[in-house]
Amino acid sequence: MKIASTEEMRRIEREADSHGLTYASMMENAGRCVAQEIRSRLGVEGRFMLILVGPGNNGGDGLVAARHLHDAGAKVQLYLWKRALKDDENFRLTQERDIPYTVAEKDAKLAHLADYLTRAEIVVDALLGTGVSLPLRGLVTEILDALRGARRRGSGHSPHVVAVDVPSGVDCDTGAVDPATVSADLTVTFALPKKGFYIFPGAGYLGKLVVGDIGVPPSLTADLTLELAEQDLVKALLPSRPRDANKGTFGKALIVAGSPNYTGAAFLASAAATRVGTGLVTLCVAQSLHPILASKLTEVTFLLLPHDLGALVPQAIKLIEERLPDYHALLVGPGLGLEDSTVEFVHLLLRMQSGDHRRQIGFVGSKEQRGGQQEGPKGFPPLVIDADGLNSLARLPDWWESLTAEAILTPHPGEMSRLMDCSVEEVQSDRVAVARTAAEQWHQTVILKGAHSIVAAPDGRVVVSPFANPGLASAGTGDVLAGSVVGLLAQGLSPFEAAVAGVYLHGAAGEMAAAKMGDAGMVASDLLPLLPQVIRQTRADH
Repeated sequence: MKIASTEEMRRIEREADSHGLTYASMMENAGRCVAQEIRSRLGVEGRFMLILVGPGNNGGDGLVAARHLHDAGAKVQLYLWKRALKDDENFRLTQERDIPYTVAEKDAKLAHLADYLTRAEIVVDALLGTGVSLPLRGLVTEILDALRGARRRGSGHSPHVVAVDVPSGVDCDTGAVDPATVSADLTVTFALPKKGFYIFPGAGYLGKLVVGDIGVPPSLTADLTLELAEQDLVKALLPSRPRDANKGTFGKALIVAGSPNYTGAAFLASAAATRVGTGLVTLCVAQSLHPILASKLTEVTFLLLPHDLGALVPQAIKLIEERLPDYHALLVGPGLGLEDSTVEFVHLLLRMQSGDHRRQIGFVGSKEQRGGQQEGPKGFPPLVIDADGLNSLARLPDWWESLTAEAILTPHPGEMSRLMDCSVEEVQSDRVAVARTAAEQWHQTVILKGAHSIVAAPDGRVVVSPFANPGLASAGTGDVLAGSVVGLLAQGLSPFEAAVAGVYLHGAAGEMAAAKMGDAGMVASDLLPLLPQVIRQTRADH
């Protein structure tokens, strides 16, 4: 499913109108969608419903919904704000049914509104739509304050709030929220979800999000480059599992991870790679850490490396180079630490040299040495750089200019701020734009982790995770993600495909874990046995 900005949605609606799907038809379809969702989820017969109707198309959608709810047996009360009623066909149709209404501007001290809110079981917010300008001012803020007060009332009566297209006061492009905005229990949006729905704080105001079909042809949305990671999308990406397979069929992943303070990161990344179906996983680890990790990782093989008190040293590179041509994907970074010897190890492993001359990353020589070809030598696999691998990169200026190996970078906001030399606030202010810019500048696939993780490709494509789960905000979950991604990469997915599928599987495992145990106290290792279950569930037909 594509995701639209406000301007893109306006363009799509204009084109739909010019192709014969009139604005009036879209409004009728939208209002019907709202009524149908309320009817199926909350029930209608005999229930008192207050419809808050504003100006423009959003209010028109609310009037259509009011008519359909009335016809289905609801007791509907309209509350109109800033609505021009002359020549309003949808208002006329409500009056044919004698649906009562009150004009907010004539409601002294909002006394009638207060009375309606004490009785309403369901309130439909159709005050302001996607084109809202913040901050809100005037009477609409008083109406929303009254609604918020009804939801806080200590008597136990709290109406369900259903938002039409978007909760009033949420910016659909930035996710910004006006202080007057009231959280919805259910948001019914139309045609496509909006970009701001996946950016906090706005993402936290939607409640259950439903996308209603108002008849917009898919051809009008085909050129959008922002997409939601859904089950059908990921299902098509997952590698096949032929019955006559052997472990070589499902790829080999090499993981360079771990240090004395972070043995768990090496365990979680390696175990996750096995759980997404990788045929063989080999962990490259300081020799002193082997007894700890071998006791936990019975299905993983090991390449033991020289070290200095558990920190990897540059001398370890030769052993890795000798083995690397046998593997299909490489992960560098989880739990490596940032000891000077380890940072030097990462720089040399990735062929990053200090100084003014051009650095080369990924076991490649100069372009001239490669006969003018951009590709690395046969046998060098695609790469995932995570955690302290990224922090090591950030210590060198313009590091991306030499990253010739095909890579997936997996920063959280703090790591992204270091890689881009900006503040965390700047990263979080527009996560989609930041991830897209980074991927295009670095010519690599980027996973910007966080609530609604973002996957960006160098060609401008961006996929947004549907999941925002506080249970994943704990140590080690990023290591599980990195291991999942490298395991999928080893099985033959392209970097962008592996990143999208890995983010989805990781998030879905988090949802499954939260459903079983709650999101407080959920830990990273809880995700490991759920990854195969999520894969099975994703492969299953709806």
